[in-house]
Amino acid sequence: MPTFYHAPHSRSTAILTLVHELGDPADLDIVRVGIRRGDGSGAPDPRNPHPEGKVPFIADGDDMIRERAAIIAWLTERYPSDLAPLAGQTGRGPFLSWLAWYAGVMEPVAILDYFGIENDGLKETFRDLPTAIRQVEAALKDRSYLLGDSYTAADLLIAGAFAFFRQMIPGTGPIEAWVGRCQDRDSVRRAAAEDAEWMERMSSPAA
Repeated sequence: MPTFYHAPHSRSTAILTLVHELGDPADLDIVRVGIRRGDGSGAPDPRNPHPEGKVPFIADGDDMIRERAAIIAWLTERYPSDLAPLAGQTGRGPFLSWLAWYAGVMEPVAILDYFGIENDGLKETFRDLPTAIRQVEAALKDRSYLLGDSYTAADLLIAGAFAFFRQMIPGTGPIEAWVGRCQDRDSVRRAAAEDAEWMERMSSPAA
């Protein structure tokens, strides 16, 4: 049975949300673990097999899947749904491209912007946050979601970043409404409630 290692209120919350979107597959086990947090709190959990103690992480026998883009591709292939076009279907290329673009461009430039890091070499390699935002705006100009009229796991991943880094959302244009649509889903609310409950339980004296 594949096992998904999740730390509440972390990058792996997007994967928990996806698991709920996929109908909570019965053959996917979820193990909640601790991690080292950005503020210095917490510590790697010995139950987590990730070589760096990070999340999200999936172990499936001898297969180890790490990084959100790869995990999203793996989960949507293993549990087919309308959240992702499969190999050979229309939209498969753009879907994979958005996942790779998020991991290789959007997240790096968002983090560089957040920490106020400017470097001509980095900008030449990754462009910058305004350029990334314009890419999303252009994709949403005449459609409700990144791939068209239907919500996919690419929307889940990328809109989630805008929801977290709310300062990235332009005051005008289609992004704010798109983020609102993507966040107004039962899967998002469930994942947030479960994370909050787990964190509260772990912080209680009896935990």
